[in-house]
Amino acid sequence: MMNHKAIALLSGGLDSTLAVKMMIDQGIDMTAVHFTSVFCNCTPKTAGCKMQARKVADEFNVPIRVIHKGMDYIKIVERPPHGHGSGINPCIDCRIYMLRKVKEMMPELGASFVITGEVLGQRPMSQQRHTINLIERESGLAGLILRPLSALHFEPTRPEREGIVDREKLLDMSGRTRKPQFALAAELGVKDYPCPAGGCLLTDKVIAARLQDLFAHQPDYMQTDLVLTTMGRHFRLRPGVKAILGRTQEENERITNLAGPEQFLFSPQNFRGPTTLAIGMLNNDDRRTISEIIAAFSQDQEQVYTVRQHSMKEEFPLLAVAEKKPRETYDLLRL
Repeated sequence: MMNHKAIALLSGGLDSTLAVKMMIDQGIDMTAVHFTSVFCNCTPKTAGCKMQARKVADEFNVPIRVIHKGMDYIKIVERPPHGHGSGINPCIDCRIYMLRKVKEMMPELGASFVITGEVLGQRPMSQQRHTINLIERESGLAGLILRPLSALHFEPTRPEREGIVDREKLLDMSGRTRKPQFALAAELGVKDYPCPAGGCLLTDKVIAARLQDLFAHQPDYMQTDLVLTTMGRHFRLRPGVKAILGRTQEENERITNLAGPEQFLFSPQNFRGPTTLAIGMLNNDDRRTISEIIAAFSQDQEQVYTVRQHSMKEEFPLLAVAEKKPRETYDLLRL
């Protein structure tokens, strides 16, 4: 026999927020679960998806657990059984991954079904009818995933059949238009949704290229390497050497803080320009090229550009660049 307890996937976006509110209005006792990763692109100028999800949970007085997608998830990104989307996004396998994690939590939380904010046909990979059915089967949650916004497009789930959820109060949203969600938000009094559709950097072509380069050239990558793919300008000098240039003062500081003991930092000395992190075993040609790239991306005009190279273990002689080449000179190296 089922109970009135459920786990709700809460991204912090509008759809999952509305789904949670609808179930609260039906008296369902919920624990929210939010999955986060370095590739979340929700409200990047504020606190991000995690804090938005916590804010929603607090407003609704729903307990929340935050789960970071670990390296087991990144291995799925690298080789997803059901393929990538437009970038390097493994949307189908990502959904299966999250739901399997939730399924493992259900006995501990006493939950008997799962709530999501999915809308049929909204996302091209994971929210088509055939992929929704596939995800249900492979997650082991067939018949136990309730989608309040689109429920009327599917056969009744177990909580509906057993009278725990009133099917007549569920909806039939579908497609990519968001007007019905906005109208429902106004009706339910949901006002603050800075991330209406969520966001994932894995769909970004630039991030996809950087990750594919990382997987190809650095099989022993770590969490820090993944974080670095989301910032700066990246240049692959040769198979064993990569340079990452900061674009802002904030990125310069972050790159400096993320540098490992075996990695090298290049810093402009007599001009304004990007701090650069070099990864790999550098030779003199690499050092020269990195210094030239830094000069090319400087904001100043100097007769000689002086660059410092150092690591946690070693300091090198200053490098001098006499000619500032156009940035386009290095386009073929850029990721």
